[in-house]
Amino acid sequence: MKRAFPAAALLSLIALAGCDMVVLDPSGDVAVQQADLILYSTVLMLIVIVPVMALTVFFAWKYRESNKDATYEPDWDHSTSLEIIIWSVPLAIIICLAGLTYVATHRLDPFEPLRRISAVEEIDESVEPMVVQVSAMDWKWLFIYPEEGIATVNEVVAIVDRPIKFEITSTTVMNSFFVPALAGQIYAMSGMQTELNAVINEAGIYDGFSANYSGEGFSQMRFKFHGKDQADFDAWVEQVRAQGTELDRESLAQLNQPSISHPVTYYNTVEDGLWDKIVNLCIEDDTLCLNDMMMVDALGGGGLEGLWNREMFRGICSADDPGALMAMIRPEMRIREDEIITAMTLVPPAAAN
Repeated sequence: MKRAFPAAALLSLIALAGCDMVVLDPSGDVAVQQADLILYSTVLMLIVIVPVMALTVFFAWKYRESNKDATYEPDWDHSTSLEIIIWSVPLAIIICLAGLTYVATHRLDPFEPLRRISAVEEIDESVEPMVVQVSAMDWKWLFIYPEEGIATVNEVVAIVDRPIKFEITSTTVMNSFFVPALAGQIYAMSGMQTELNAVINEAGIYDGFSANYSGEGFSQMRFKFHGKDQADFDAWVEQVRAQGTELDRESLAQLNQPSISHPVTYYNTVEDGLWDKIVNLCIEDDTLCLNDMMMVDALGGGGLEGLWNREMFRGICSADDPGALMAMIRPEMRIREDEIITAMTLVPPAAAN
């Protein structure tokens, strides 16, 4: 029995040696900085943990019952020196952790554009981030490339050392978009759009998945993230265009049905305005978009007039000229056209002028 424990420990270490510690050894600069933050925080906390564990063993050994040489002081109850050490060291660590967290939180804000490509390469201001629109579904991931006009399911490709801007939402329950080698996880929420700015610094194939339980097919809600150079990315885009089909509202409605272990699927064209339909949960033709619903509420909502407004103002927020559409529907509102457009675009009046 005594020999079994060391043998089991050795086998465990051998097994762990084959693990890919991707969180602590990632391939994207954002994830690298997050890994550094984990290591710094761990070292700071070990300043307290290691001495406490060592002193626990020391006191247990020194003051064991069989040690007759240990000093016996039953009336001892206070030491100013010990109090200073016990309170000052943890307080200093907390202050360091607070400063470290404050700086890192602002530097690694997922909504903020990247400040660098890597530790040795600055951002090229002339290069625009690659926009990838991400939608979590039951139980798969849809990726739309608005610049290229293509879309994929359960496969995403990005260019090495080019900033990526992920726009993230969900057509169903809350999920969490997570590529450990790239950056931290960001929640995908129904009717909302979140954002993640990141960059991949090494070519390769990396695992991506949902890190938030979302039902029966959660375990298979996985995808592959590919880091490629510009030439390989262009070749992949041409492959998608050659093999894919059209992604319109009808095919999107079919795709939105629950499925498990959905195969990688390509779409060579994407219907205009489809992303807004996804974010506003109006994939089906007979569903009122959330932004239109909020506009109806702002214009009165409720009662019989609300039912009238629901159909009258359907599509007003996504119209090419919402001000003109409003003037046609309600001519008496023409004098307030600028105010209405400002309200619909959520632009402050001073900026709108």
